[in-house]
Amino acid sequence: MGHLSLSGNGLVVGYPGRRVLDGADIVIPAGGRVALLGANGSGKTTLLRALSGALPVESGDVRVDGVPLRRSRSGLRAHRRTVQLVLQDPDDQLFAADVARDVSFGPMNLDLPPDEVAARVGEALELLALSDLADRPIHELSFGQRKRVAIAGAVAMRPCLVLLDEPTAGLDPAGVQEMLGALARLEAADTTVVIATHDVDLALSWAHIGAVVVDGAVYQGEIADVLGNRELIARARLRTPTVLDIAAELGVSTRGITDAASLVVRLREAASRGAERAES
Repeated sequence: MGHLSLSGNGLVVGYPGRRVLDGADIVIPAGGRVALLGANGSGKTTLLRALSGALPVESGDVRVDGVPLRRSRSGLRAHRRTVQLVLQDPDDQLFAADVARDVSFGPMNLDLPPDEVAARVGEALELLALSDLADRPIHELSFGQRKRVAIAGAVAMRPCLVLLDEPTAGLDPAGVQEMLGALARLEAADTTVVIATHDVDLALSWAHIGAVVVDGAVYQGEIADVLGNRELIARARLRTPTVLDIAAELGVSTRGITDAASLVVRLREAASRGAERAES
């Protein structure tokens, strides 16, 4: 695994009678944390599927480190070794009897020797904190555990990029923290991670880059700038993150604010400057 960039350029994608993406551009830099945001039906999942090679495009192209995706069988096979997509509902991807056998499915289809398959499965389970569940039947897992198993199956392919559709949806607070820990371990293993999410507070605290899908296009920029753009957020039927709303109400710059802790730091700095001016 290693960090590579991924881009979609002028993507036009649709289904019979409906165009979903209309000239959409997105750049996922190597090692960048990208949060993909938008309303239900805006095209987030469609975009992820196009970037993964699972969905053909009418026009435009998908590139990894500047090299266009070839739509041949061999080209798609190579692309899927580099870019893996994990869907929102883990039960759409899990089918084996137990955790280890499910995670081994992808590597086995690469015709790897058994010891290499075992090494990849062990590596993926460790990264997703699932080693102690290797022999657990899938049906005995919690929803959050099943989500991590689905991601482990993708990670066992040793991709450079993992695209996650709503990885924290349906999880309780502890499950969200477990998922974020798993994402951190993936990044430490040189995997670039992209998440699609409705959770603007999570996106602000986790991502470096925000990409909002609205009206068939993608609007991308630094996460605080994107989520602080009230006109764009309204068009996308999202909401401004709570900490940015509070900062705006208090007249504090939102630059560098990602969560409550960073807002408190900014407020203390403003108070200190105010006290210094009063003394002078």
